[in-house]
Amino acid sequence: MDEAHSGVPIGENKFISKAAVLSHLKTYNLYYEGQNLQLRHREEEGELIFEGLLNIFWGLRRPIRLQMQDDHERIRPPPSSTSWHSGCNLDSQGVSQEARQVPQQSPPTVEVTPPDSHPEGNGVMEEQSEEDSETSAQLLRTKSDAGVLRRGQRRSPSDQRKIRRHRVSINGHFYNHKTAVFTPAYGSVTNVRINSCMTTPQVLRVLLNKFKIENSPDDFAIYLVHASGERVKLKRSDYPLPLRVMQGPCEQVCKVFLMEEDLGEEVTYDVAQYIKFEMPVLQSFITKLKEEEDREVQKLQRKYTYLRCMIEKQLGCLPEGPTCR
Repeated sequence: MDEAHSGVPIGENKFISKAAVLSHLKTYNLYYEGQNLQLRHREEEGELIFEGLLNIFWGLRRPIRLQMQDDHERIRPPPSSTSWHSGCNLDSQGVSQEARQVPQQSPPTVEVTPPDSHPEGNGVMEEQSEEDSETSAQLLRTKSDAGVLRRGQRRSPSDQRKIRRHRVSINGHFYNHKTAVFTPAYGSVTNVRINSCMTTPQVLRVLLNKFKIENSPDDFAIYLVHASGERVKLKRSDYPLPLRVMQGPCEQVCKVFLMEEDLGEEVTYDVAQYIKFEMPVLQSFITKLKEEEDREVQKLQRKYTYLRCMIEKQLGCLPEGPTCR
């Protein structure tokens, strides 16, 4: 109980002393001095809390799907008197109000002049009437967000930059109708701002929300991948940021990877130390292990054969009574 109050949690019923965490945290910040990956720490009611950016590497094999548009957010093009956007409000409330007001609007008043004084007057009237009818027809389509996305190519570069500010790219990849489903490059890096109190599912949700990914957080898992080949899957009750700090700051030694829940595979340290050897070397290891196994089997066989003989000898002496030697 005292350890729980004085230590920093790294998992379910797992704690590390505050002094050890502060020591690793100091080394971590010295390594990233002058960079935005440094972590800030504070104490609240005796509990050590630190926060900052955590680098996460993409290790996905299957494609992910980006959201068509942000949650509770609609793209609002600037109003224009000559555009089909005129009078549009893409919020549901605005659309209903506009729809109620459209039938009540009076038709535009056009002054008709004799052809001999203004020959082009009829052309102006027809052009304005066609434009008004087109605008009225387009207003009925503003309830569909797909219509906005289809006409997104006509926006000016400044409007496109404003829209992109609402989304974070994955290595320069923004949402696009044709590339909404894609697989991030393996080993490419991103980062998320988290704190030491966030568990694995919470970190996954932050990462998916940052890039507006539709996939469920339950489809993914976080792994600690070491340079030796060791791969440790973080449990749902683990705290990724403290665990990352305890591994040391150098990403050449340990990295945090995002992988699929069902495709990722843990690799123990004992197995990892053999992974990087060539196949002939591994075959020789297998041969040596097989020979050692055979020797151990023969040794056990001799042992139990001897014990069986001793037991059978004793059993054979029982009928003869005390004269048996």
